[in-house]
Amino acid sequence: MKKYLFILLLLCVIFSNAQTDIEKAARIDLMLRVHAKKNMFSGSVLIAKKGKILLSKGYGMANTTSTISNSPTTKFKLASVSKQFTAMAIMILQENGKLSTEDKLIKYIPDYPDGDKITIHHLLTHTSGIPNLTALPVFDSIKGKPHTLEQVIAITKSKALEFEPGSKFNYSNSGYILLTYIIEKASGKKYGDYLKETIFDPLQMKNSGLYPPNGILKNAAIGYTEANEGLIPAPYVDMTIPAGAGALYSTVEDLFLWDQALYTEKLVKKETMEKMMTVFKDNYAYGWMVTKYKDHKKFFHGGGIEGFNTVINRFTDDELCIIILKNVDNYQLFNANKIATAIMFGEKFDLPSEHKMIAVDKRIYKTLIGDYEIEPGFILSITTDGSSVFAQATGQDKNEIYPEKENFYFLKIVDAQVEFNKDDKGNINALTLYQGGAKMPAKKIK
Repeated sequence: MKKYLFILLLLCVIFSNAQTDIEKAARIDLMLRVHAKKNMFSGSVLIAKKGKILLSKGYGMANTTSTISNSPTTKFKLASVSKQFTAMAIMILQENGKLSTEDKLIKYIPDYPDGDKITIHHLLTHTSGIPNLTALPVFDSIKGKPHTLEQVIAITKSKALEFEPGSKFNYSNSGYILLTYIIEKASGKKYGDYLKETIFDPLQMKNSGLYPPNGILKNAAIGYTEANEGLIPAPYVDMTIPAGAGALYSTVEDLFLWDQALYTEKLVKKETMEKMMTVFKDNYAYGWMVTKYKDHKKFFHGGGIEGFNTVINRFTDDELCIIILKNVDNYQLFNANKIATAIMFGEKFDLPSEHKMIAVDKRIYKTLIGDYEIEPGFILSITTDGSSVFAQATGQDKNEIYPEKENFYFLKIVDAQVEFNKDDKGNINALTLYQGGAKMPAKKIK
C-alpha cells in the first residue's frame, strides 16, 4: 500500500442531467481549481466536443523556481502518449510504399534474434514477445545517460523472447523503440524530423516535437514529485532512451489539433485509419487502447514518466475529447481523468471539502501517540515532538497532521483525515482513517 492510501473526497455532490456541455466543463474547471489549491493537481487540461473547445486551461505551476504557471501552451513530456504518433508515422510510410506492417524485423536489423518471426505489426501491438526495457533491472542504472538508438536496442537484443510473437499481449516500450529505428531506416530521416515533416507541420502543431537531447525546451513544464518538503524535481531521464516510445512533447492545444485531424484524411486515408484503430489483442490497436465508457466508444492512451502523467481520451461517437497533461507524477490520489469523464457524461462527482487548522492544547498530542493497526501488517504510527503531531503508515513517509478539532486531524500533503476515538474511560483506544469515501477503523495495539 502506498501513501495514496491517504485519500478522502468528502461528498459535495454537484449533479444535474440537464447541464449543458459548457456547464459541465465549468464544473470540471471548479474541481481542478479546488484540487490545485489543495496541492492535488498540477497541469493543463483541454475538453472539446464536436470541434468546440469547452475548457482549455492550466493549473498549478510549470516551474516553481521561476514561478511560471501552467497554461494551454505549456509543453509537457507526453511519455507513452508518444506511441500513437510513432504508429501514425509507420502508417504514413506504409501508404507511401516505404514499408509494410507485415515486414519482418530482420529486414531492418538482420542480426536481431528471432527477427524472422517478429513483424512490425507485432511491435505496434505489443505482441512481439520482446521484454519491456523499462521493466528490466538494468533500466534504473542507464536511464539518466544519453544513448544512441543502437545502444538502447542492444540491451533488449540480448534478451530471450518472453513468448512466441503474436501469441500474447505484453506492453513493451522496447517495441516502439525498435519502431523508431525502423522509421529512420525506411524514411532515410531522423525520427523527430520525419514526424515534424509528416505530422506536426501539416497539422500546425507548432508546439510539439521530439524532446531535444540537451533537455532545454522553451515554455516547458518541469516534472516534479511531491515530498514532505514540497515539490522536488523528479529524477532525470535522458530522453534519448524512450525515443518513439515516450520522448515526444506537446501541449493540450496541439493535441486537440491532433484529435480533430483523426476525423479526417489529412494524414492517411480512411481505410488506413481504420486499420490503425483496429484491436489485435487485449484492447490494443496501433498506439491506442480501444474500449467503451458505458455505451460510448473510447480510444485512449495514457503515459507516465518521471515527473509527468498524461492521457488523451477520444469518445468518437460523441466527438468528445478530454486531454490531461500533469507535471507532478504522484498527484494521483484523485483521478482527474475519471471524474472529468463522468461529469461530461452527466454523472455526479465529489468535491473535497476545505479543512482549517485550529489552536489546541498541545498537551493533547501525547494522548494520541501509539501504533494503530489498520489491517494485519499495516500500521499507522502516531508520534509527536511536543509542538506537532505526525502520522506514518508502514513503509511510508512521516507526515504532519493538523487539528481541525481536538480529536479530528487532517493532512495537507494529501486529502486525508484521521479521527481519534475514546473508550468508556475517556482514553484513546482507536482511530478512523477516512479514505476514498470509506471509513477504515484501526485499533490501538501499542
